[in-house]
Amino acid sequence: MKEAGGVGGPRIAFLVSRFNSLITEQMLRGARRRLLERGITSKAVNVLYVPGAWDMPQAARRIADSGRYDAILAIGCVIRGETAHFDYVAGQASDGLGRVALTADIPVVFGVLTTDTGEQAMLRADMHGANKGGEFADAVLDMLELYASHPRDANRS
Repeated sequence: MKEAGGVGGPRIAFLVSRFNSLITEQMLRGARRRLLERGITSKAVNVLYVPGAWDMPQAARRIADSGRYDAILAIGCVIRGETAHFDYVAGQASDGLGRVALTADIPVVFGVLTTDTGEQAMLRADMHGANKGGEFADAVLDMLELYASHPRDANRS
């Protein structure tokens, strides 16, 4: 993995949704903990907030284009309600982040929970159980390793 100017590893942007912050902050803590366990210092991570999952694709595009980071982890939570709003927000987050991931020169990891209930979301963000934040952090490091072992061919047209 590329070193980040002596800050203890790759530079990673955590893009975190403020909406459903009880869930997203727990996932953020789980992701930070996992990176520390794997030798990435807290100085290598920058936490950036957006209002909600809908806003993540445009923010991820800007962050990827900035050249400041080696990877992005988008952390969000969309919980189904009684209206179609869930479908629009979850779909935009998924489709938009997917487009950024396919076109960015850095890994963009989708860490957005899409659950039917708040209880399901809490179970997936539980710091003493299956905290998905840690799993998403593992995915970031796995993708960074893959990118490092398969660099883009500078001569490719």
